[in-house]
Amino acid sequence: MGRPEGAVAGMAQESYAVAVNAAALALVAAIAVAPATGRAAEIACVFEQGVVIVPAEVMGVAGDYIFDTGTARTQLAETQAEAAGFSETALTGEVRVAGMLRPAQPVAVVDLDARTVFLATPIAGVIGVDVLRDQVVDVSFSPCRVWIGPAATARRFAPAAEAQMGWAGGLPVVHAAVTDGVATWPGDFTPATGLGLSLRLDDRFAAAPGAAKPQELYPGGVWRARLQALSFAGDVYPEVDTGLVKGEADGPAGLIGGPVLAHYRLRFDFPAGRLLIARRR
Repeated sequence: MGRPEGAVAGMAQESYAVAVNAAALALVAAIAVAPATGRAAEIACVFEQGVVIVPAEVMGVAGDYIFDTGTARTQLAETQAEAAGFSETALTGEVRVAGMLRPAQPVAVVDLDARTVFLATPIAGVIGVDVLRDQVVDVSFSPCRVWIGPAATARRFAPAAEAQMGWAGGLPVVHAAVTDGVATWPGDFTPATGLGLSLRLDDRFAAAPGAAKPQELYPGGVWRARLQALSFAGDVYPEVDTGLVKGEADGPAGLIGGPVLAHYRLRFDFPAGRLLIARRR
């Protein structure tokens, strides 16, 4: 995995310019996860507003969950946790999705209202990448299907492209690049199946000094910026809708969301450290 290079990548919300400063991305080693039980399985999902939603059960709470390779830790919505009698914000218990069971999985209790306000489907929580790191995960967006299983059970997958996949801040990252038409900025970006816009940039590298309410460019905000182009999987996406995200010292340069990822079928081969990318049929 590389580091961001170049001086500036600009985006605008109306007439707002965003400057991006170069900075190194620290990759973190994969952490161990408790062994999963169960079997490989494929389930139908819903692709709504650029977000993949799956049926799952967390801490005994069955419902519809955002399936997000861009969330490091599995989450239970605060309202569902309270209804189930949980008062703590950090829980440990069963997580079930597709044919997989994690019997003693850490789960965070989180207020998800800002994240789910634009979704018609009631959301019980988020299935994070922490329960997937020792599995192979196939995601198809149209029709929406998710397959999860051990590498030995993975089905045939004919990719058009393959990307090395590392880790940054507990999230998977692959190489991509953004540009404002003047400078090109390559870096390590997370393909996030639960992100409903094309791109979010780490605010350690991006700022909106001309924005009257720059906080509206963050998750839960109502503004969408525009970046001249995103290069991903050998394709260039012009005028991508873009927001900001609070950065972390060891985190990715940004996240690539569903509106871009939906052009493909994806295999997250976490054990082998690679992302396989096929054209959508």
